[in-house]
Amino acid sequence: MLSLTAIREQRRSERLAALRQGAAALVSSHLGAEVWLFGSLARGDWDAFSDVDLLAVAPLRADADALADALLDARLGDDVLALTTERWQQLRMGDDPYWRAIGREALRLAPS
Repeated sequence: MLSLTAIREQRRSERLAALRQGAAALVSSHLGAEVWLFGSLARGDWDAFSDVDLLAVAPLRADADALADALLDARLGDDVLALTTERWQQLRMGDDPYWRAIGREALRLAPS
C-alpha cells in the first residue's frame, strides 16, 4: 500500500505531465513562447483547494496575451499572467521578493 506522501507525489506527477502536454501543444503555435507553473503546485505544497497558477511568456506582449487566453480557454490554468520575455527576466531577477520567489520556484512546462 502506498503512503499518503507517495500518493500525493504520484498525483502531482500526473498533473504536471498533463499540464506539460497541454502547454506544449499550445506553445507550438506561439513563436518563442514559454509556459511556467508557479505557486503551490510548483512548490509541491498544494492541496485539493489549490488553483493552478501559470505564466504565459512570449517575446511580444500580444503573443503572451494570446497564449494566456489559449491556456485559460483550454482550462489548463486558473490564474494565468501574461508577460513578455524581457519583463519575466526583469521580475525574476529584480529586487521584489515576491517575484524573486516565483522565479526560484517556477517550473517551465513548455517548451521542455
